[in-house]
Amino acid sequence: MSEDFYDVLGVSRNADEDDIKQAYRKKAAKYHPDVSDDPNAEEKFKNIKKAKEVLTDSEKRQMYDQLGHERFQEAEKRGGVGGSGSGGSARGDPFGGMGGQGSPFGDIFEQFFGGGQGQGRQRNRPRQGQNLRTRVQLDLEEVYSGVEKQFTVRRPETCPDCNGRGHPSDADVRTCPQCNGQGQTTTVRETALGRVQQTQTCPRCDGSGEMYTQTCSTCSGDGVTRQEATLSVDIPAGIRDGQTLRMEREGAPGDNGGPRGDLLIDVSVRDHPDFERDGDDLYYRLAISFPQAVFGSTVEVPTVDGETTLDISAGTQSGEEFRIRNEGIPHLRGRGNGDLYVQVQIVTPENLSQEQREALEAFAEAGGESVDVSQGFFEKIKSSF
Repeated sequence: MSEDFYDVLGVSRNADEDDIKQAYRKKAAKYHPDVSDDPNAEEKFKNIKKAKEVLTDSEKRQMYDQLGHERFQEAEKRGGVGGSGSGGSARGDPFGGMGGQGSPFGDIFEQFFGGGQGQGRQRNRPRQGQNLRTRVQLDLEEVYSGVEKQFTVRRPETCPDCNGRGHPSDADVRTCPQCNGQGQTTTVRETALGRVQQTQTCPRCDGSGEMYTQTCSTCSGDGVTRQEATLSVDIPAGIRDGQTLRMEREGAPGDNGGPRGDLLIDVSVRDHPDFERDGDDLYYRLAISFPQAVFGSTVEVPTVDGETTLDISAGTQSGEEFRIRNEGIPHLRGRGNGDLYVQVQIVTPENLSQEQREALEAFAEAGGESVDVSQGFFEKIKSSF
């Protein structure tokens, strides 16, 4: 028994579409075959994609919730999951909620009662290829300036030897003996309700109505092979961790001459040793001496692309924050930058000369305090962090 789709994504049964998509992104990033070391990554990735496909489609999800996991999969194998209905109740339905106009299970009903003519032939229509997903990592400096990033992705490609046909060009073609070239098979059985006719895609020719005497030795008849492709993408300045870029027509090849899918690129930004990012603002902790805090000073402050100056006013307290405008990250879809916030931390001296100790004692006494320098005065300074 395969795992329930909600369990595959790790979401509750009342999760909304945003929760499902967010869970999918996390799972996909973990088990993508191109990045995961899990020996079962490819199979897990397929299950994750399937779970997301069903649970983000309102009609499929309704059908899934009502039928349950196993019955839903059986219905899907019979071609009865198409989302063509618009809802409806199973109450009073002698077919267990699987029939009737407007029912989300109308496709199954039609399969059993002679509907779906021409379904096999639909498999020969051009279809767009699947979207693929990969990931790139950036440094904060690359986010600040924008960057053209080169990366390698392993993806399906049209087989170069058979051009996606799945068979050599000189292979002999013959009519499929199982469906007689119709691309679909029909079975009739007797039930208590009478004769029931069921039509489905021919499993032998996969709906094409034709078979070939040879298959391509390179792709084993699949028409595609997995190959590495080196691509480059322009990443705009200001992009954030967790955002996704789309490269159109760089995904898997389509079927029957259909267009390629897209390549989705999840962006991951590495932590910076000096700066913390909040939106487009940056935060930096600056250490200053006690005299600089008391008398004021002009200091150099690092930025992502250089340095700038900051005026420390006299009497600055440890933990006080200064704002430097437009020294943060560029706005992704607008002009200007965020700001740089500098939090001041006063450094307590550890090794004092006799002259320095006497000067600090005199400073404390001048303020009307009797201070034990080893505990009182410096403890006050330390407590301000």
